[in-house]
Amino acid sequence: MSPPRLESLERSTLWDRAYASLKAALLAGRFAPGERVVLRQVADDLGISLTPVRDAVNRLIAEKVLERGGLGPAGAAIVPLLDEDQFRQLMTVRASLEPMAAAAAAAHATPERIDAVERFLQEMKRSVEESRTEQYLAAHHRFHFGIYDLCGMPIVEEIIESTWLRCAPTLTLALPQNIPSLKRYGAHVATVAALRRGDGEAAAAAVRGDIDSAREDIGAMLRHKAGRS
Repeated sequence: MSPPRLESLERSTLWDRAYASLKAALLAGRFAPGERVVLRQVADDLGISLTPVRDAVNRLIAEKVLERGGLGPAGAAIVPLLDEDQFRQLMTVRASLEPMAAAAAAAHATPERIDAVERFLQEMKRSVEESRTEQYLAAHHRFHFGIYDLCGMPIVEEIIESTWLRCAPTLTLALPQNIPSLKRYGAHVATVAALRRGDGEAAAAAVRGDIDSAREDIGAMLRHKAGRS
């Protein structure tokens, strides 16, 4: 039996805690595109009843993060596999907002906060060296949002998170090809260096390059899956 992908919660946990746990798992790439999210399994993993899980999943369905699907009394949801056009739209939103957030972060970052962001970058590299894909994805998410937490624009950060939620599972399609080679590691290093210099323009450019590279690579994969050259 494989280990649960969600950490167990106390029995008193309400639906919003289940929602937060599911969001964290989706953002970290623990659910693949096309995978069924079985409500009973989620409830068992979290150690809670079906009701708060069903409420949390219904909210994610309303936000178009999940799709309704599956049979049986417990029900299930589906992690959508985006088509190329959907993915490119979401990545366009990311390419618009995340460089802006990175530029603003450069104006607010302290050496201590930048050190914390860089530790996530180091964890990404170690995870690749040790073939720990799940840990890489979690560190990758914490790296980016460690930067965006510094931007001082909570509404913008919420929109970025919503966009990530919708495209994060599809981003895992690039894992076999790109993670072992740390293809976009240089852009991550450049982002941290720019933050240390307080260079918002360079930080924005590095983040934009990272997003554009992922958009092209994964867009090509989705095009290939759809049978288009």
